[in-house]
Amino acid sequence: MENIYFREKYLSKIRGFYHDADLIKVITGIRRSGKSCLMQMIKTELMNSGIPEKNILYFNLDKREYRFIKTDEQLDQYIKKISSGIDGKKYLFIDEIQNVKGFETVINGYREEGDYSIFITGSNSYLLSGELMTKLTGRYLTFEVFPLTFDEYIGMKKHYGMDVSSDLDVEFGHYVIEGGFPRTLFYSSLADKRKYVSEIVQEIFEKDIRRRVVIKKPETFRLVRDYLINNSGATTSIRNILSDLNKNGFAISKTTLSRYLQALIDAKVLYECDRFDLKSKKMLSGEKKYYLADLSLSFVTNPDSRVNYGQVLENMAFLYAKSMGYHVSIGKVGKLECDFILKDLMLNYSYVQVCYSILQNESTEDREYRSLEMIHDNYPKYVLTMDKLIQKRNGIIHENILDFMAKQKKF
Repeated sequence: MENIYFREKYLSKIRGFYHDADLIKVITGIRRSGKSCLMQMIKTELMNSGIPEKNILYFNLDKREYRFIKTDEQLDQYIKKISSGIDGKKYLFIDEIQNVKGFETVINGYREEGDYSIFITGSNSYLLSGELMTKLTGRYLTFEVFPLTFDEYIGMKKHYGMDVSSDLDVEFGHYVIEGGFPRTLFYSSLADKRKYVSEIVQEIFEKDIRRRVVIKKPETFRLVRDYLINNSGATTSIRNILSDLNKNGFAISKTTLSRYLQALIDAKVLYECDRFDLKSKKMLSGEKKYYLADLSLSFVTNPDSRVNYGQVLENMAFLYAKSMGYHVSIGKVGKLECDFILKDLMLNYSYVQVCYSILQNESTEDREYRSLEMIHDNYPKYVLTMDKLIQKRNGIIHENILDFMAKQKKF
């Protein structure tokens, strides 16, 4: 782990809770996004801060050497064994915790002892379910990890001495077709990268979805999955999706469609983004948008290799904002729409429009600025584009989206 790329945007969120024995730290995120590596980074920081290595207990229940741990009693006995004779606070890291039935009672018991700081990861469809939240009696914090955002993609390539162009547009081109699953950086050919992502998609289906959701017709599920992935970023509703599928000759009930959609959200393949009415200050039911956990997912499920750059940039901005800790929703401003309303933990807001370019014609510029100009408060407003030339208007901040992300700017 000596040459590991440290993902500071996540470490900075967790660091304040490293020594908190009263709260279980639950690390979530789509498979292969880097959750296990993040726990290794935390271990390294603890040792660098002076915590004895013997006080740091780590095991991955997916590894062959730990597969004998299948019950809550076996888990309890193993933790007791590796903790024996260790004085002071112990730092307990358990990967793929869902492999042990009834682990919640054991983990909560060690939390109650007060001398264990506990970190866990596991199958998202279980860790984020109401079952876990109830069984851990609310004594937990969740931290979500995403595949590499554009800034991290560049940062990780630099860290490992890979070629990085000084032209961000060139790196953007690579990022769009390669995606951000960290391990893909170490495969040289695009075919190998795509193969790896295809295996992730299959693993999610087999381990995170099929084990928890009854899927009588896998081909129908794949159809729904591919439809949602290939139409990500579009405003839609269950009714609209159902209508589109039925028009194309695919019979599926509303109940089944809703279950499949929720399964993809629970597995962190898709992110649901609600619409918020800025006038009534209420969330709107019905139509929503769904964004991908990683851009590469669209290429392994869609035979069409053409890129919708407006859609790509919007998805990138969504993931970047989420990775920086913002709550994200879509804004309804009268009859117009604001791409994103962002809210931070201090309840500060910002408003964001994303567009490929506003310099092509005046009508495009007007369209992107108009909804922001209708928002009459003093929170910052942004138009993010690929433009090199910046067009200021009515105090609204216009920035090149790649430069904004590469510099890890906050909204």
